[in-house]
Amino acid sequence: MQTDKFDGALRGVSRRQFLTATSVGSATALGGCLGSEAADQGESGEDEELSGEVTVTGSSTVYPISETMAERFMAENPEVTVRVKSTGSGGGFEGHFCPGDSDINGSSRQIKSAEKSRCGENEVTPVEMQIAGDALTMAVNTENTWADCLSFDELAQIWSEGGAETWADLNSEWPNEPFERYGPDTTSGTYDWFTETVVSSAGPHRSDYVSTEDDGTIVQGIEESQYGIGYFGYSYYEQNKDRIDALQITATTGDACTEPSLRAASDGTYPMARPLFIYPSEEALTREPVAEFVRFYLENSTADWIADDIGYVPSSDEQSAVNLDTLETIVDESSH
Repeated sequence: MQTDKFDGALRGVSRRQFLTATSVGSATALGGCLGSEAADQGESGEDEELSGEVTVTGSSTVYPISETMAERFMAENPEVTVRVKSTGSGGGFEGHFCPGDSDINGSSRQIKSAEKSRCGENEVTPVEMQIAGDALTMAVNTENTWADCLSFDELAQIWSEGGAETWADLNSEWPNEPFERYGPDTTSGTYDWFTETVVSSAGPHRSDYVSTEDDGTIVQGIEESQYGIGYFGYSYYEQNKDRIDALQITATTGDACTEPSLRAASDGTYPMARPLFIYPSEEALTREPVAEFVRFYLENSTADWIADDIGYVPSSDEQSAVNLDTLETIVDESSH
């Protein structure tokens, strides 16, 4: 990963503008540096080793962060098993978290009111915690030499029902060849965010595309199709930039185009920047392994390796502190 994306000025100022560039409700800025180490289990003077299981489901975008957090946490707590499964944001809420079968759900968009209601029916109380930022990326085949920037309007034409069918429909000088579309499944938070933010201006998101919860499948499809196009979280592009090309994006036709990057997501210049979340349940946080894993996750959400090794914008110290205060309040209340 490129480590020059976060110089001193970026850490101190530009990350604070990140959330104002997204259409998601939370407006707290992203940034900061490596948080404090996970709490030392031996500080209490007790010799008991933490043990148990933690189950994490949800967003394929958030998955790389949760998976790495789980690996690092288990290295320090070998008697705890943390299972992380990529199900899509909505798939995780619907099929696992709200029924009470998982402790934490990762999400690349905020939980929906209908999902909150479903959780409530099962006496599951989701707790929203913003843990990173992303530059949603629209990618094409490396042999695509005609398109380097698309506007929100053009993206809506490509991805909406009844919209453009060929590249030439967007520009008569482009190939008169049909789009080969690859994208996330309807259970994905990335699908929801892109539909609401970009596609909805032209109508519903079209259904005649290759849909999958496996972002690797999207990368492979684009790589093998000269006329392919698809979208996913920035991390997957960063890991595969030798196989596919990222398009520059502009929200308004005629305005400056911006390529996806962590810097552009952080300073608010990239139009498809968005925050990422985890949702532990209050009920699961009453179990010590879950509470300690979430504490570890939040304390390390500001770490440089989230940018350097995974490809997302780390959380800010301020956001991490807010999340930790929320966690401590829930844990304290459950102990009385």
